[in-house]
Amino acid sequence: MQAVLQTLGSISEIRSWQDLTECQQTQLSRSLVHPDRIYWVSPATIEELGAIVACAYQHQWRILPCGHATKLHWGGVIDEVTLVVSTEKLDRLVEHAEGDLTVTTEVGISFAQLQAIVGKVGQFCAIDPQFRDRATLGGIIATADTGSLRHRYNSVRDMLLGITFVRYDGEIVKAGGRVVKNVAGYDLMKLLTGSYGTLGILAQATLRVYPIPANTRSILVYGDSDSLAQAAQTLLSSALTPTSVDLLSHSLTEKSAVGLLVRFQSIPESVNLQIERLTEVATALGLSVSDADLWQTFHDHMDVSDQRNTIVCKIGVRPSSAVTVLDQLASILPAAEVVIHAGSGIGQLSVTDARSTQILQARSICAASGGYLSVLQGSIAFKQQLDVWGYSGNALNVMQRVKAQFDPQTLFSPHRFVGGI
Repeated sequence: MQAVLQTLGSISEIRSWQDLTECQQTQLSRSLVHPDRIYWVSPATIEELGAIVACAYQHQWRILPCGHATKLHWGGVIDEVTLVVSTEKLDRLVEHAEGDLTVTTEVGISFAQLQAIVGKVGQFCAIDPQFRDRATLGGIIATADTGSLRHRYNSVRDMLLGITFVRYDGEIVKAGGRVVKNVAGYDLMKLLTGSYGTLGILAQATLRVYPIPANTRSILVYGDSDSLAQAAQTLLSSALTPTSVDLLSHSLTEKSAVGLLVRFQSIPESVNLQIERLTEVATALGLSVSDADLWQTFHDHMDVSDQRNTIVCKIGVRPSSAVTVLDQLASILPAAEVVIHAGSGIGQLSVTDARSTQILQARSICAASGGYLSVLQGSIAFKQQLDVWGYSGNALNVMQRVKAQFDPQTLFSPHRFVGGI
């Protein structure tokens, strides 16, 4: 303890376990086997962040990067780290180029704060992450948490134009830029997106933003699984332009049937016409329709899944098999709340009470559909019963070599990612 305090005390404020807030202690307890052995540092500048990492490199202290720690418990169990390095104080706006539709900020800014800034001029960040009020931009990028808006606007990595990050030895690295037409250099933005803090600590980012649509409406279509699958396929192959298309398990629709929650955003005339067209398709297939605007209610409900006793998994399936997978998952986990983005096949499964054997069965169902299941959230004891990531692809060797290049001493987020990376 004295070594850490004496070494870092001149660089940044240091807090030990007993000095942390209840929320911070809770999140660390869900992430670390020995949470009470860490020291929490919150650098106020990027240069200070670099100095802290350089010091950790010299002393071989392992680091767990985070923002507000809302997703710190996602991924593998972390056995031992010395420092939790939070970017919570790196929350400044650097530049909002309104005419270019880009915004550059430090990554400790909360997503809600970022939306408020760009919203003042009628723009928005087309991301729909979990825990929107507290999640930081850095955490969203590190976990690739895009959400339902991926259907229309693509993923987080497609919105990133430039980044600044601190590498293992404390050097500050920049990649990309602040303009949309930027193709110079290796695309480090895509590499660090979804890396769970294992390759470096993000410090600053530039993203695309979009004009806020004039009108927004959502519609819920529900009923027989076969008919719903046909409706989803008809919608995806039509000229309609929804911003999100989510397949919902019966436990989420409250209609005792699987559902299709579709959101449209455009000028009022276009939105109303598209709602009419989709209603016609649903009616022709014998499906029921609810035109109550349920999209926000649904996403607020999914945020509540951050319960301590809830198991949350990220899943991926072949889009054409998504409805079948929903039915199969319901047969082994009837109380599970499952949402699958119909266009990409990516989704989330949440269940408050399940055995590891049931989760492994669910993984087998997803794998049979050409997909995967990874456990994001669960107790440490639960995660130790199975392989959290369940990765069976052939890219592990490449990922390990990338890790060795970017973090040769394995200081960043040790064992949090695929294959113990």
